[in-house]
This record gives sequence, C-alpha cells and structure tokens, in this order.
Amino acid sequence: MNQSVVYFKKLNSSTVHEIQAISRDLLNHIIKEQKIKLSSEIPLKVHFGEKGNKTFIRPENYNGIIEFLKDKNIKSSFIETCVLYGGQRYKKELHLKTAREHGFDQLPIIIADGEHGEDFFEVEINQKHYTKCKLGKEFLKYNQMIIVAHFKGHLLAGFGGAIKQLSMGFASKGGKLAMHMNIKPKIKKNKCEQCKLCKTKCATNALNIGPKSYIDHNLCVGCGACVAICPHQAVSLFSIPGFLRALFWNNFPEKLAEYALAAQHGKNNIYINFLMNVTPGCDCEGRAMKSVVDDFGIFISTDPVAIDKACYDIVKSKGKKFRGHSIFNYAEKIKLGNLNYKLIEIGPIQSC
Repeated sequence: MNQSVVYFKKLNSSTVHEIQAISRDLLNHIIKEQKIKLSSEIPLKVHFGEKGNKTFIRPENYNGIIEFLKDKNIKSSFIETCVLYGGQRYKKELHLKTAREHGFDQLPIIIADGEHGEDFFEVEINQKHYTKCKLGKEFLKYNQMIIVAHFKGHLLAGFGGAIKQLSMGFASKGGKLAMHMNIKPKIKKNKCEQCKLCKTKCATNALNIGPKSYIDHNLCVGCGACVAICPHQAVSLFSIPGFLRALFWNNFPEKLAEYALAAQHGKNNIYINFLMNVTPGCDCEGRAMKSVVDDFGIFISTDPVAIDKACYDIVKSKGKKFRGHSIFNYAEKIKLGNLNYKLIEIGPIQSC
C-alpha cells in the first residue's frame, strides 16, 4: 500500500519568531529528504482573510517561507482568487484593498481569476461530477506552488485545509458556482439597469438584456462571469432551496476533491498546514471566533490528502471532530493522494 510522509513540528509558544523558524526548517527538511527540485518562481497560495476575521494566518507568519525562497533566489508572490459571495473580496480591487489592510505587503499579489473572477482555463479530469474544471487563469503559468492552508472548520465542507485551498481556492467564480450549487444564475429584473456589461463577458451569448432581461439556460454554461461583473448585483445565485441542496444533497465533498485534483494536475506542489487558531468556521467569515482546540503545530507534505488527514486526526484526538470526513475516501479513490500516511516529527530548530 502506498504511504505518504507528513512532517511536522510542534509549537511551544506560537510566537512569530518560532513560526517563521519552524516554517524554514520544515521546507529545508522536506526538500532534502524527498529531493524536491525547486522552480525559479514559486507563488504562495494564501488566504488574506475576510474583513472582520481575526484568526486567519497573519502575514508575518509567512515570512519564514518568504525568506527561505529569497535565500534561494526564487521569485515569489501571493496568489489568490475572488470569492463567489459578497463581502470585501468578490472583485480584484476590493480583494487587494483587504489584503493591504491585513498587512500583506511583503510580496506582489496576483488575483488569479481577473478583475471580477471571470478569467479561467479548464482542466480535463473526466471524473464523476466534472469532465472539466474551471480554474483561475494565472495558475496556468506555474508548475510549482507552495499551498499554505489554515486548518479549521467550515460550514459546508466540515473542515478546510490543503484540499479546500486547492479546490475552492484555485477555482474561478464559475468553478466555485459549480461546486456550491451547480445551478445557473438568474437575473433579478427589478435590479437590472440594462447596462449590458454582463454581455461583454458572456462567451455563449446567453444573456438577453432589455425590459424583461433573462438568461437562456440552454446556452448558459454556468461560468459565473455575469455574476462577477454585474455592478448592480442583479444576477442572483443564492436561494434557500439552493443552499439546502448544497448542504445536504450536492455531494459537496466529492466536488471539492475533484476540483482539487484539477488544481494539482501537472503541478509539483508543496503543502503547508498551520494547525493553530483552529476555529469552528472559515477565514471567509468576517467575524471573530474562538479556537476549539489548543495550537498544535505546523505540517508539511507533498500530498494534500495525507496532510489534511493528519491534521484532522490530531484535532479529533484533542476532542473536536469536524464533519466532512467522507472527502478522504473519495479523494484517495480519484488518486488525489493517500489516506495512509507516516507522521514524522522533525528535531530541534536549526535555522533560527
């Protein structure tokens, strides 16, 4: 049976200095042990945290990783995608503003799916739910990234870690829409100002704008571009029935796994999970939350399934069992990674 290795180092004080030193040590260790060849440019896939959130991974906690890459003359950047819902990160301009307000100024920032989440490319996977997946276009440029995830709870997925960073984090708005609801948008006629901006982004000419604006669902492919670009919020996605479908009948974990498979396709990624500030909800929630378990440590692997399973098991052993465990078996089935992992604690910090 295949087995993946997950390295980790426990946190003693959770100070910025300790976190930075551990991150450098973990990268040095896995690259040496697994003989990983590094690219000349490696972006960091991150989450900037929604406005009002207090427990996302703070920018200073990335500095150990940034310094490691700088010492090796590797070009880097922060890379992210726009969110599907409202809030401060639904379009590039506000997303960048939020990132700056939260202190992410050490590296250039790339919003991978364009101004409004409409720029994407497709990866063919031929799986149960998707033949192709829509990912942010800028990800196409890189064959290696460091995926940094905050392991914590999530309303729909049960928990979020490396797999969710790959799936929801890499998907364009159309991809996010496909995973959440698998529905096609509708126009709210009372809000439509007939500006026809949405038509400039529709590749299938599905939009009919006028006194009775509507979307032709026979032509619509559900890419989400109209949702992303409408300045009047006249394109509707969410409904109570749609939310309930996503939560109970949408096979959401399986869809996450398939999108993660697409995001990882052809990449030589390294995955880092921070098991600290483990909140019941996601960093997308613009509110302060309390941790459900004590800070534990930082993990690293080349296998997104193994690293998430290791973190999930540790949180469970500490008394908190998150929902969403079913994603692991499906992720292994589609060859995203291995459930069978070997957890290795590395020695004292060498790179302080």
